Amino acid sequence: HRVRHYPSQLSGGQQQRVAVARALGGHPSILLADEPTGNLDSRNGEAVMELLQALHREGATICMVTHDPRFVKHAQREIHLFDGKVVAEEELKKLMEEASA
Repeated sequence: HRVRHYPSQLSGGQQQRVAVARALGGHPSILLADEPTGNLDSRNGEAVMELLQALHREGATICMVTHDPRFVKHAQREIHLFDGKVVAEEELKKLMEEASA
C-alpha cells in the first residue's frame, strides 16, 4: 500500500526495510550491514536478523555494525572499536565456552 509513496513519506522502519531489500536484491556474496535493525521494532529487527542468518548459511559473508547488544548472539566474531581503532576482538564461540566453564 506504500508503493506510490516517496521515501520521505515512509516511516523510519519502512525506510530501513526498503534499504535492506535493496541491499539484498543483487544477491551479494559480501554484505556490509550498518545498523540493519536501526529504526525497526523488535519483531522486525529479529526478522532482519533471521534473514541475514539465512544468507550466511547460504555462504554469504556478513559484516554488521550494531549498537544493540541483543543481536550480538547472531555473530561469530565480535570486534569492539573505540575512536576508529580495534580495542578488542573475540570469536564468540570461545567467549561462550569461557563463560560456561
